[in-house]
This record gives sequence, structure tokens and C-alpha cells, in this order.
Amino acid sequence: MEKLPKIGLPILIGVVLLIIVLAKSAVTLDSGHAGVLYETLSGGVDPEKAPLGPGFHVIAPWNRVIDYETRQQEVAEKMAVLSSNGLDIKLDASILYQPDVKSLGKLHNQKGEDYLSRVLQPAIRSAARSVVGRYTPEQLYSSKRDAIQEEIFEETKKIVEPQFIQLNDILIRDVTLPSTIKEAIERKLKQEQESLEYEFRLESARKEAEKVIIEAKGKAESNRILSASLTDKILQDKGIEATVKLSESPNSKTIIIGSGDSGLPIILGNQ
Repeated sequence: MEKLPKIGLPILIGVVLLIIVLAKSAVTLDSGHAGVLYETLSGGVDPEKAPLGPGFHVIAPWNRVIDYETRQQEVAEKMAVLSSNGLDIKLDASILYQPDVKSLGKLHNQKGEDYLSRVLQPAIRSAARSVVGRYTPEQLYSSKRDAIQEEIFEETKKIVEPQFIQLNDILIRDVTLPSTIKEAIERKLKQEQESLEYEFRLESARKEAEKVIIEAKGKAESNRILSASLTDKILQDKGIEATVKLSESPNSKTIIIGSGDSGLPIILGNQ
């Protein structure tokens, strides 16, 4: 009976150690995540080794796994930049990005888990300053916003892609100008709109006048052709046809044949 506690204690210690080893060795990665294996006895992360995918993994207890989210992520960025004429412009943007999964080991070794603040955010700020500095406040506020958004995206992409970050899109959500500049631009745009509406009305009136003139010319030409085609012979034939129809009418009348001008009949009256 006295030997049982002495035997049971090592077994208990062994079980506890086994549980600790298993806990250290078992790693589970969620969907949309990947893991970089840090090998303590082999110099850290091997950048050429493929990352661990989602699921259950068993590793040596002295190693560890650094978890990275590989799904598309969004970060909001507010930036203060200068326009081409030196005015202060505020941009509100959304950045859609994710790490390059195939190069996750290189990303970890060179940039670390804080790659967002170390690489991506400085890159978009630099690109935004460069792009916005080429445009006037009026262009930023109205006509060139889509073009500016695309240029910022392309310049940022050139910076971050060689650093193992996949940039999916940059969305400019708002452009804030100084209030006095904004009001001046809105007044100018309103005046331009009114001018365009006035020009449209003038153009519509001009086209309507041209339409009336064309219709009048058409009618005049039609009458000219009709008049030219009505010879004395045709008029006489038409008169005869009318006389025949009139003579067949049940109404009383007196018709003198050949007594009118050009030989047309004369109707003296009804009884």
C-alpha cells in the first residue's frame, strides 16, 4: 500500500508533461487564416517554406506558429494633403488588402505582423500626396475624383506589391475642401449648369425654327408643282366630270353647256 503513492506520482507527473507537450504541439488555424512556422532550433522562419493552411496541425513543442489572416481586410484612412495650388485637402479612404499567402514567410521575416502600419499605410499616404498635388480643388471635388482614385490605387500598388502585400482596391469615400473654396466651386458649377440649360433652350428654339422653315418650303414647293400640273385641258376635263355628276343629281338645276370661259358649263340656278 505504501508503494502505490510512490509509483503514482511519477505517472501523474508524466501525464501532466504529456498534456503540456500535446497542448504545445497541437495548432488549429481557422478558415481564412494561414500560419508561419517559427522553428526555434532552426533559425526562425524559413521564407521558402509554404505556410500552414487552415485546419489542425502538430508541431514540435519548442516551435510556434504565427497566425495571419489571409482574407480581404479593410482599413479606413484619413489623410491631409495639398492640392496643386497649395490648398489643404482632406481625404477619407478605404483600403482593401490582404497578404500574399505564397510569400507569407518573406512578409513575416522582412515586415512582420505589423505590415499594415509599416508598409501599407505609409505607402497610400505617399501616393495620395503625390497624386492630389497634380490637381486643383475643383477637379478633386467634381470631375476627376474617379481618375484620382485610380491613380492613387496604381501608385500604392507599385509600392506594396514587391513587399508581399496584395492591394485589391482603394475607395475615396469623401473629399473635404475648405468651406470658402467649396462654396465658390458650387456657385461656379451652378452658373455653368444654368449656362448649359440656356444654350440648350437656344439650340431647341433654333432647331424648331429650322423645322418650320423646312415645312414651309416643302408646302410652297408642293403648291408650285401642283399649280404647274393644272393645265387648261386638265381643268376642262375636271369640269366635265363635275357637270356629269351634277346632271345626275335629283336636284333641279339649269346647265348651259359650253357657255362659260374655256367652254366649261354654267349653272344658272336651282328650282
